[in-house]
Amino acid sequence: MEKIRLSKLMSEQGLCSRREADRYIELGWVFVDGEQISELGTKIYPTQKIKLNKAAQAQQTNLVTILLNKPVGYVSGQPEPGYRPAIVLIKPENQFIPKQPTQPVKRFQASHLKNLAPAGRLDIDSQGLLVLTQDGRIAKQLIGEDSNIEKEYLVRVEGVLPREKLALLNHGLSLDGQPLKPASVTWLNQDQLRFILQEGKKRQIRRMCELVNLKVTGLKRVRIGKVKLGNLPEGQWRYLEDGEKF
Repeated sequence: MEKIRLSKLMSEQGLCSRREADRYIELGWVFVDGEQISELGTKIYPTQKIKLNKAAQAQQTNLVTILLNKPVGYVSGQPEPGYRPAIVLIKPENQFIPKQPTQPVKRFQASHLKNLAPAGRLDIDSQGLLVLTQDGRIAKQLIGEDSNIEKEYLVRVEGVLPREKLALLNHGLSLDGQPLKPASVTWLNQDQLRFILQEGKKRQIRRMCELVNLKVTGLKRVRIGKVKLGNLPEGQWRYLEDGEKF
Protein backbone atom coordinates (compact mmCIF):
# COMPACT_ATOMS: atom_id res chain seq x y z
CA MET A 1 0.00 0.00 0.00
CA GLU A 2 1.35 3.40 -1.02
CA LYS A 3 1.63 6.27 1.44
CA ILE A 4 -0.26 9.52 0.73
CA ARG A 5 0.49 13.07 1.80
CA LEU A 6 -1.31 13.70 5.08
CA SER A 7 -2.87 17.02 4.03
CA LYS A 8 -4.26 15.43 0.84
CA LEU A 9 -5.75 12.55 2.82
CA MET A 10 -7.31 14.95 5.34
CA SER A 11 -8.99 16.82 2.49
CA GLU A 12 -10.19 13.61 0.83
CA GLN A 13 -11.70 12.45 4.12
CA GLY A 14 -13.56 15.75 4.48
CA LEU A 15 -11.75 16.79 7.66
CA CYS A 16 -10.78 20.20 6.23
CA SER A 17 -9.34 21.81 3.10
CA ARG A 18 -5.73 21.21 1.98
CA ARG A 19 -4.76 24.73 3.07
CA GLU A 20 -6.36 24.24 6.49
CA ALA A 21 -4.67 20.85 6.83
CA ASP A 22 -1.22 22.36 6.29
CA ARG A 23 -1.92 25.04 8.89
CA TYR A 24 -3.24 22.52 11.44
CA ILE A 25 -0.15 20.34 10.89
CA GLU A 26 2.19 23.32 11.41
CA LEU A 27 0.36 24.14 14.66
CA GLY A 28 0.66 20.55 15.89
CA TRP A 29 -3.10 20.06 15.91
CA VAL A 30 -3.09 16.80 13.92
CA PHE A 31 -2.59 13.31 15.33
CA VAL A 32 -2.09 10.09 13.36
CA ASP A 33 -2.69 6.89 15.31
CA GLY A 34 -2.28 8.99 18.47
CA GLU A 35 1.05 10.53 17.40
CA GLN A 36 1.31 14.29 16.97
CA ILE A 37 2.37 15.36 13.46
CA SER A 38 3.91 18.80 12.90
CA GLU A 39 6.03 18.34 9.77
CA LEU A 40 4.56 19.51 6.47
CA GLY A 41 4.77 16.94 3.69
CA THR A 42 4.37 13.96 6.04
CA LYS A 43 2.99 10.90 4.26
CA ILE A 44 0.89 8.19 5.88
CA TYR A 45 -1.03 5.07 4.90
CA PRO A 46 -4.72 5.59 4.00
CA THR A 47 -5.70 3.08 6.70
CA GLN A 48 -4.15 5.11 9.52
CA LYS A 49 -6.48 7.07 11.83
CA ILE A 50 -6.34 10.87 11.66
CA LYS A 51 -7.68 13.00 14.49
CA LEU A 52 -7.81 16.76 15.06
CA ASN A 53 -7.27 18.12 18.55
CA LYS A 54 -9.82 20.26 20.37
CA ALA A 55 -8.27 23.55 19.23
CA ALA A 56 -8.76 22.62 15.56
CA GLN A 57 -12.28 21.37 16.24
CA ALA A 58 -13.16 24.61 18.05
CA GLN A 59 -11.80 26.68 15.18
CA GLN A 60 -13.88 24.71 12.70
CA THR A 61 -16.98 25.27 14.82
CA ASN A 62 -16.42 29.02 14.53
CA LEU A 63 -16.18 29.00 10.72
CA VAL A 64 -19.23 30.58 9.09
CA THR A 65 -21.21 29.76 5.97
CA ILE A 66 -23.43 32.44 4.48
CA LEU A 67 -26.42 32.12 2.16
CA LEU A 68 -26.98 35.13 -0.10
CA ASN A 69 -29.85 35.91 -2.46
CA LYS A 70 -27.61 37.39 -5.14
CA PRO A 71 -29.21 40.00 -7.39
CA VAL A 72 -28.48 40.36 -11.09
CA GLY A 73 -25.48 42.62 -11.71
CA TYR A 74 -23.08 41.08 -9.17
CA VAL A 75 -20.40 38.50 -9.94
CA SER A 76 -19.83 35.53 -7.67
CA GLY A 77 -16.07 35.58 -7.35
CA GLN A 78 -13.09 37.73 -8.27
CA PRO A 79 -14.42 40.53 -10.48
CA GLU A 80 -12.89 42.24 -13.47
CA PRO A 81 -12.55 46.05 -13.23
CA GLY A 82 -15.96 47.71 -13.17
CA TYR A 83 -17.82 44.70 -11.76
CA ARG A 84 -19.13 44.30 -8.22
CA PRO A 85 -18.41 41.07 -6.30
CA ALA A 86 -21.32 39.57 -4.37
CA ILE A 87 -19.30 39.63 -1.14
CA VAL A 88 -19.80 43.43 -0.88
CA LEU A 89 -23.42 42.67 0.06
CA ILE A 90 -22.30 40.82 3.20
CA LYS A 91 -22.69 43.65 5.68
CA PRO A 92 -24.76 44.09 8.85
CA GLU A 93 -27.59 46.09 7.30
CA ASN A 94 -28.25 43.34 4.73
CA GLN A 95 -28.51 40.50 7.24
CA PHE A 96 -31.94 38.85 7.14
CA ILE A 97 -33.34 38.12 10.59
CA PRO A 98 -36.72 36.35 10.74
CA LYS A 99 -39.45 37.93 12.87
CA GLN A 100 -39.65 34.71 14.88
CA PRO A 101 -36.19 33.06 14.81
CA THR A 102 -36.08 29.34 15.59
CA GLN A 103 -32.49 29.61 16.86
CA PRO A 104 -30.40 32.26 18.65
CA VAL A 105 -29.47 34.91 16.07
CA LYS A 106 -25.81 35.01 15.09
CA ARG A 107 -24.67 38.59 14.60
CA PHE A 108 -22.28 39.78 11.92
CA GLN A 109 -18.61 40.22 12.82
CA ALA A 110 -15.89 41.60 10.56
CA SER A 111 -13.90 38.38 11.13
CA HIS A 112 -16.61 36.49 9.23
CA LEU A 113 -15.36 38.10 6.00
CA LYS A 114 -11.84 36.68 6.43
CA ASN A 115 -11.21 33.88 3.91
CA LEU A 116 -14.92 33.94 2.98
CA ALA A 117 -15.23 32.64 -0.59
CA PRO A 118 -18.04 31.56 -2.94
CA ALA A 119 -18.61 27.82 -3.18
CA GLY A 120 -19.90 27.67 -6.73
CA ARG A 121 -20.79 30.00 -9.59
CA LEU A 122 -23.80 32.18 -10.31
CA ASP A 123 -23.13 34.45 -13.27
CA ILE A 124 -23.68 38.20 -13.38
CA ASP A 125 -26.98 37.87 -15.27
CA SER A 126 -28.43 35.33 -12.80
CA GLN A 127 -29.93 35.69 -9.35
CA GLY A 128 -30.70 33.48 -6.38
CA LEU A 129 -28.94 31.29 -3.86
CA LEU A 130 -25.19 31.78 -3.57
CA VAL A 131 -23.14 30.08 -0.84
CA LEU A 132 -20.07 31.79 0.62
CA THR A 133 -18.07 29.90 3.22
CA GLN A 134 -14.94 29.93 5.37
CA ASP A 135 -15.25 26.15 5.77
CA GLY A 136 -13.18 24.06 3.38
CA ARG A 137 -15.29 21.01 4.19
CA ILE A 138 -18.41 22.68 2.84
CA ALA A 139 -16.60 24.04 -0.21
CA LYS A 140 -15.39 20.53 -1.04
CA GLN A 141 -18.88 19.12 -0.53
CA LEU A 142 -20.40 21.65 -2.95
CA ILE A 143 -17.73 22.08 -5.63
CA GLY A 144 -15.27 19.21 -5.15
CA GLU A 145 -14.55 16.89 -8.06
CA ASP A 146 -16.70 14.15 -6.54
CA SER A 147 -19.61 16.44 -5.58
CA ASN A 148 -23.06 15.21 -6.58
CA ILE A 149 -25.05 17.91 -4.76
CA GLU A 150 -28.16 18.92 -6.70
CA LYS A 151 -28.71 22.55 -7.73
CA GLU A 152 -32.22 23.64 -8.72
CA TYR A 153 -32.96 26.58 -11.02
CA LEU A 154 -36.05 28.31 -12.36
CA VAL A 155 -35.32 29.40 -15.93
CA ARG A 156 -37.47 31.71 -18.04
CA VAL A 157 -37.01 31.11 -21.77
CA GLU A 158 -38.09 32.28 -25.21
CA GLY A 159 -38.44 29.92 -28.18
CA VAL A 160 -39.97 26.63 -29.20
CA LEU A 161 -38.93 23.41 -27.48
CA PRO A 162 -40.08 20.21 -29.20
CA ARG A 163 -40.25 17.06 -27.11
CA GLU A 164 -37.05 15.65 -28.61
CA LYS A 165 -35.15 18.85 -27.70
CA LEU A 166 -36.48 18.66 -24.13
CA ALA A 167 -35.15 15.09 -24.01
CA LEU A 168 -31.73 16.40 -25.08
CA LEU A 169 -31.72 18.92 -22.24
CA ASN A 170 -32.26 16.03 -19.85
CA HIS A 171 -29.47 13.92 -21.34
CA GLY A 172 -27.46 13.96 -24.52
CA LEU A 173 -25.77 17.36 -24.75
CA SER A 174 -22.05 18.07 -24.55
CA LEU A 175 -20.14 21.21 -23.57
CA ASP A 176 -16.42 21.88 -24.03
CA GLY A 177 -16.09 18.52 -25.78
CA GLN A 178 -17.41 16.54 -22.79
CA PRO A 179 -20.84 14.95 -22.31
CA LEU A 180 -22.93 16.49 -19.55
CA LYS A 181 -24.25 14.47 -16.64
CA PRO A 182 -27.95 13.57 -16.82
CA ALA A 183 -30.17 16.43 -15.66
CA SER A 184 -33.83 16.83 -14.77
CA VAL A 185 -35.49 19.48 -16.94
CA THR A 186 -39.26 19.96 -16.88
CA TRP A 187 -41.77 22.64 -17.79
CA LEU A 188 -43.23 24.72 -14.94
CA ASN A 189 -45.47 26.80 -17.22
CA GLN A 190 -45.49 27.91 -20.84
CA ASP A 191 -42.33 30.02 -20.57
CA GLN A 192 -40.47 28.65 -17.54
CA LEU A 193 -38.39 25.50 -17.05
CA ARG A 194 -37.09 23.85 -13.89
CA PHE A 195 -33.50 22.60 -14.17
CA ILE A 196 -31.95 20.26 -11.59
CA LEU A 197 -28.23 19.71 -12.19
CA GLN A 198 -25.42 17.88 -10.43
CA GLU A 199 -22.63 19.91 -12.01
CA GLY A 200 -21.88 23.56 -12.63
CA LYS A 201 -19.95 24.37 -15.77
CA LYS A 202 -19.54 28.04 -16.66
CA ARG A 203 -22.89 29.47 -17.85
CA GLN A 204 -24.03 25.86 -18.27
CA ILE A 205 -27.79 26.37 -18.41
CA ARG A 206 -27.58 29.28 -20.84
CA ARG A 207 -25.28 27.29 -23.12
CA MET A 208 -27.50 24.19 -22.90
CA CYS A 209 -30.49 26.28 -23.92
CA GLU A 210 -28.58 27.81 -26.85
CA LEU A 211 -27.90 24.29 -28.14
CA VAL A 212 -31.67 23.67 -28.44
CA ASN A 213 -32.41 27.17 -29.80
CA LEU A 214 -33.85 28.63 -26.60
CA LYS A 215 -33.00 32.08 -25.27
CA VAL A 216 -32.75 32.46 -21.49
CA THR A 217 -34.42 35.66 -20.27
CA GLY A 218 -34.23 34.96 -16.54
CA LEU A 219 -32.41 32.49 -14.30
CA LYS A 220 -32.81 32.00 -10.55
CA ARG A 221 -31.18 29.35 -8.34
CA VAL A 222 -33.63 28.28 -5.64
CA ARG A 223 -31.97 25.28 -4.00
CA ILE A 224 -28.56 23.71 -3.34
CA GLY A 225 -28.84 20.20 -1.94
CA LYS A 226 -31.31 20.34 0.95
CA VAL A 227 -30.91 24.09 1.47
CA LYS A 228 -33.57 26.27 -0.17
CA LEU A 229 -33.58 29.97 -0.98
CA GLY A 230 -37.00 30.16 0.68
CA ASN A 231 -38.13 33.63 1.76
CA LEU A 232 -34.66 35.19 1.81
CA PRO A 233 -35.15 38.63 0.18
CA GLU A 234 -33.09 39.64 -2.84
CA GLY A 235 -29.83 41.31 -1.83
CA GLN A 236 -29.99 39.97 1.73
CA TRP A 237 -28.13 37.13 3.44
CA ARG A 238 -28.28 34.83 6.44
CA TYR A 239 -26.02 32.36 8.21
CA LEU A 240 -26.35 28.63 7.61
CA GLU A 241 -28.03 27.49 10.80
CA ASP A 242 -26.81 24.84 13.20
CA GLY A 243 -28.11 21.47 12.01
CA GLU A 244 -28.79 22.77 8.48
CA LYS A 245 -27.07 20.48 5.97
CA PHE A 246 -26.59 20.51 2.24
